[in-house]
Order: sequence, then structure tokens, then C-alpha cells
Amino acid sequence: MSECNHNCEECASKKAGKCSGEHDFKAPANPRSNVKRVIAVMSGKGGVGKSLVTELLAVEASRRGLKTAILDADITGPSIPMAFGVTERAVSDGEGGIMPCRSQGGVGMMSLNLVVENPKDPVVWRGPMIAGVVKQFWSDVSWGDVDVMFVDMPPGTGDVPLTVFQSLPVDGIVVVTSPQDLVSLIVEKAVRMAEMMEKPILGIVENMSVFKCPDCGKEHRIFGGKGSSEIAAAHGIAASASLPIDPAFAAAVDSGTIETVDTSALRTVVDAVLG
Repeated sequence: MSECNHNCEECASKKAGKCSGEHDFKAPANPRSNVKRVIAVMSGKGGVGKSLVTELLAVEASRRGLKTAILDADITGPSIPMAFGVTERAVSDGEGGIMPCRSQGGVGMMSLNLVVENPKDPVVWRGPMIAGVVKQFWSDVSWGDVDVMFVDMPPGTGDVPLTVFQSLPVDGIVVVTSPQDLVSLIVEKAVRMAEMMEKPILGIVENMSVFKCPDCGKEHRIFGGKGSSEIAAAHGIAASASLPIDPAFAAAVDSGTIETVDTSALRTVVDAVLG
């Protein structure tokens, strides 16, 4: 059963009558962790800025005085430490676990780049190994007291997102989209998966929504598409927000200073996340 891929339709053990298909896949929490709220940040496809939104949500929550953490479940594209300027390696907690690294602003984080010898090496792993690392980040890391943890999900609705929903106590989801015509399909996939996993969608963030001309100040919807509020209303999502195309975001990520940018656009979504 340790090799279970959660796909009962193709499971040889179930077909042979050796498995009922009824299992509790929840990963045990670390005994030195007290995480009050877990929020998954997901998208239906890659390239929409999901990691950026995760970082900004965490910064906004931290600015409110909350103990905030990020579990980087995007194992093949772990970018969280770079955005926060964290370069040190994670170390043992002295009790057989791992201590999360922390940003200058106090955001705790765990990412593959914090535990591998060379962060530039590609992750050439199969799905079950990647999913196992995600569960280890939950069970083996001594997170301490955390008011809200954001889980930066890999793109899509495949094996790792399924592992997160089944193994971690996810309280809700924030969906990240971009303003192309394909956005409706992206949101629909995320919404359907959330329904299947019985997880509430707390907010939707449309990244790269508009570009504001630095010369005339006029806003342009370069990619077209519907606005985040319209998409949220269509799917019964309570909170929505939009982020513009802003070179300051890219500069902050590249320089490791994401904690210095303006996060006010995400206040309504963070309000919804915190309940």
C-alpha cells in the first residue's frame, strides 16, 4: 500500500480483492508543529504566476502579525526561497526532524532548494517520489506555531495536488488565473477538483490582469479575457482580486525582496482565507 497512486480504477490490488479502496491517506503532523490553517494555492495550468501569488499572500498575512509559513509543493520548480532572499540550507531540529528556514520578515518555509546539495540540479523524479517529499515536508518539518500555512502547488490537477488534498488538512483553496480566453477552462478544472476533494474555494486571483502605461496612466487589458470578479461570481466564489503586470514584482522576486512590495490588492482574498 505504500506504493498506492490513489487511482483505484487501475489498481491491481483492488482488482485482486486485496484492497477495498477505502484508506486514510492523511500524513501525520509533526509533533512539534501546530498549524491552525492550511491554504492550497493552485492553478489549472502553469505560467499564471501561482508562486508569486503564494508569496504575496504570505507577505500580506505576515504583515497582519500572523505567524505565516509556506510549504513549497512545487517540487520540480521550487522558487519560494529565492523570492524571499533565503539561501541557507535547512538544518536538523535535534529531534530527528527539520527546522524550516525563515525570511527576514519571519515567514517560515520549506522547499526542495533548502535541502538539496545543488539547487541548480534538475529534479528528475517520478510522481510517487515527488509526492513522498511533499508529505515529508508536512510530517518531518518542525513548523512550530503557525497561524496560516500557504501550500504552493504545482500546476495542473495531477498526482501532487491530489496528494496534497488527501494527505494534508487543507482548509481551503485560492485559485490563480491569468486573463486569457483559456481562463474559464482553467478555473473550471480547479473548481471541479475542489468539489471532488470537498475543499472550499475561498478566493480567486487574476494575475497579469492589466498593464498601466507609465507615460499616460491608461490601463490596458493586454491579454483580454474576463475580469476576476466576473469569473468569481460565475462560480460562486466570494472573494476576488487582480494583480497588474508590474515590473516591480519581477524585480523583487529576482532580488529576494518580495517582502517589500505592495500587497494591498490581495487584502480581500486574505480576509476570506482567514475567515
